[in-house]
Amino acid sequence: MSVIYLLLTLSIVVAVIFFAAFIIATKSGQYDDSYTPSVRMLFEDELVKSTPEKTEEISNQKSESQKL
Repeated sequence: MSVIYLLLTLSIVVAVIFFAAFIIATKSGQYDDSYTPSVRMLFEDELVKSTPEKTEEISNQKSESQKL
C-alpha cells in the first residue's frame, strides 16, 4: 500500500513540474507564431468588408480580365 502512496505522490510532483514548464514556456513566448504574419500578405483578404463602389470596381476588373 505504501508503494501506491509513493507513486501517487511522485506522479503529482511530475505533473506539477510539467505544468510549471508549460506556464514558463508560454509566458516567455515559446508558442508565439512568428511565421504566419510574414506570409499573411500573400493570401487574399476574404474577411475585409468592402464598400459597394469597391465591389463594383472589383467585379468590373474580373469581367475585363475574362474578356482577355
